[in-house]
Order: sequence, then C-alpha cells, then structure tokens
Amino acid sequence: MKLLYAEDERALSDAVVDILTYHKYLVDAVYDGADALDYARADSYDGIILDIMMPRMDGLTVLKTLRAQGVKTPILLLTAKSEVEDQIAGLDLGADDYLPKPFSMELLLARIRAMLRRKETFTPSVLCCGDLNLDQRTFELSCGDKRVTLPKAEYRLMEVLMLNQGACLSTDQLIERAWGYDSEAEANTVWVYLSYLRKRIRSVGSRAVISAKRNLGYTLEEGL
Repeated sequence: MKLLYAEDERALSDAVVDILTYHKYLVDAVYDGADALDYARADSYDGIILDIMMPRMDGLTVLKTLRAQGVKTPILLLTAKSEVEDQIAGLDLGADDYLPKPFSMELLLARIRAMLRRKETFTPSVLCCGDLNLDQRTFELSCGDKRVTLPKAEYRLMEVLMLNQGACLSTDQLIERAWGYDSEAEANTVWVYLSYLRKRIRSVGSRAVISAKRNLGYTLEEGL
C-alpha cells in the first residue's frame, strides 16, 4: 500500500516513515502543505496522512482542496490534542479519521489499517490470483499448504501485480508503484525482482505466471 505523509516536524516524520516502511508500506514524505497538495494531485495513493499545522498551506486547506477536486483518497488528520474545533472541521471537510498528537505508533498503525479498509473500493486483506494468495497482514505468498514470507521489495512488487492482475504494467509503472515516485530504481532492478517473484511462485507450487509482453510490460495471470 502506498501512503503520502505530510508532517513538518522532521524528527517525527523520519520516525513514522521508518515504522511504516518496516510494516511494508511505501511512503512519500513531504514537509509542507503545498508539497502535500502537489504530490496528492500528481500520484495515486491508497491513503494520505496530513498534519493540520504545516507551513505554506495548512492541512485543512489541503483536505478541502482535494475533496473539492474530487479526490476520494482516504485521509487521516493529525491534530493537536486540545484542538477539538480542528477535529470537527476536518471531519466536516471530508477527513476519514483524525488522530490527536502525541500518539503511539501502534495506534497510528491501527488507524491506518482502519482507514484503508474504508476505501471506496474495498480491498481484502488476502489478495488472490487463481490458486496464488498474498496475505497483506503477514506478507506471505502461498498456494495450498505451501507459503513463503516475502522480503519488503518483493512484497511491494507482488502487491502491485496482485492489485492489477490481468493488466499490463510497464517497467516505469512498476517502479513508480512499488519503489516510489522519487525512486532511483532502474529497469534492471525490476527485472531482477520479477525473477525472484517467479521463483517464489514456483516454490509454492502455484500455476500463476508473470508474463512479459514485448515493448509493453508485465502481467500477472492465473495460468493454466
């Protein structure tokens, strides 16, 4: 899952990004409201975490602008503990939830999971492609009784393929969705990790295949 996180406190941002990355989320971190708005417009995110008090543009203005432009991405607001008015205003403007600061990382993770479950298009915690399953809670790839836990980069790439099974994704699309908008990953990186995933799929005995279409991209299919 890909998240946009807007927080101007660099130390807090770094800590949260480390925790989210450890839990297999792909995170774009920005440090002011104007950048948050630009990123949210330019890319497709599964969820957005917005601090209300930010330079250049506050979180409520970012939220209001995105909702006015028809962006339906779930948004979690981070608010000062005592600012009830901000919490009410945020919910009225279209926020999906709010979390008062300071907060525990465990509670933040729980709120993010709950927010993502409420997406307009519900995504189950276990993704399936024929006999192949990917558990988004345990990061396990399985077929029948055979299973393997995927490392972070492999998991992200497999998740992208699962969420877009049957669709042909170019190398650039895979890099953007699995490694991030600002990633320095190259085509060779994608080829290497696709090779790893093909071996993982074979190791659990699945019929699913990652097929390559010349000059177009790659597709995850059920197989025969």
